[in-house]
Amino acid sequence: MTATAAEELATTDLTTTDEVVSLSGHKFHVRVAGRSTSTPIVALHGFPDSAELWRHQMGPLAAAGFRVIAPDLRGFGDSWKPQDPDSYKPMKLLADVTGIMQHFGVRRAHVVGHDFGAFVAWTLAAFMPRRVDRLVTMSVGHPALWASPSLEQRRRFWYSLLYIHPQAEQVLKYRNWELLRGLLGGEQDSDRYLRDLRRPGALTAGLNWYRANCQPAYDLGGNRVVPPVTVPTLAVWGSGDQALVEEGVTDSERYVTGEWKYVRVEGAGHFIPVDAPDTVTQLLLDWFGSPAVASTPPKPQRWTVRR
Repeated sequence: MTATAAEELATTDLTTTDEVVSLSGHKFHVRVAGRSTSTPIVALHGFPDSAELWRHQMGPLAAAGFRVIAPDLRGFGDSWKPQDPDSYKPMKLLADVTGIMQHFGVRRAHVVGHDFGAFVAWTLAAFMPRRVDRLVTMSVGHPALWASPSLEQRRRFWYSLLYIHPQAEQVLKYRNWELLRGLLGGEQDSDRYLRDLRRPGALTAGLNWYRANCQPAYDLGGNRVVPPVTVPTLAVWGSGDQALVEEGVTDSERYVTGEWKYVRVEGAGHFIPVDAPDTVTQLLLDWFGSPAVASTPPKPQRWTVRR
């Protein structure tokens, strides 16, 4: 093979592609970047997002020698949108992720998740640690903390009570989505979120994540029995996050028995991969490029990154 041909092949292998994966007859859209032989990273978005959340990170990670697999999770983007809230229970979400991993021939991967994607990532690492090499969670802490959130967290998370209400769809769409536009607060991708949510069944599907996982009755106990996480874990929070408090992330250290590191990104809001793209890319490169954890975990670390 000539040098020119090798260069062309390398370029082709690094191109981001969109694939359709069928799981039990249901279609999932998955965005992939990097060579099939590279170390895999599974990237999981949250509400009201899609694989597009990771657009700034996929290219640099692929160029660094990783293969990034970023699905539109069920209910979002171009993936299947079941209308039943029970379809969004944690074990069904885990089955989607492991099914997508199996489709691409991946048994174990680095995993990064944001928002509800972080919830899924935490749960995957807790229940299926052999599937996760190193973990990164953004904005959302370990699920056990949601059994008794602080009053400040309850105050910030008031909108979840609206999202689970039977008339939430009508309220959020009223006057050209006036309330939802306000809740998004001028986020960079607000127009994209609204375009996606206008698709048939999309708003109900997205709200069903809350209806399945954020019911007030969960405060009564017995619904957040999630084991500690044993894999190396990096937790990230943006100082401008208006929805989630910092302690909800930092206190997750109590539920991590492996290597732990916390990074606060100054000036970033809730959607950290979009608000601080270069910072997030570097954090992922540093964390996923680190050597395996030793048998004795190192001292926990806490950093602040200023953009």
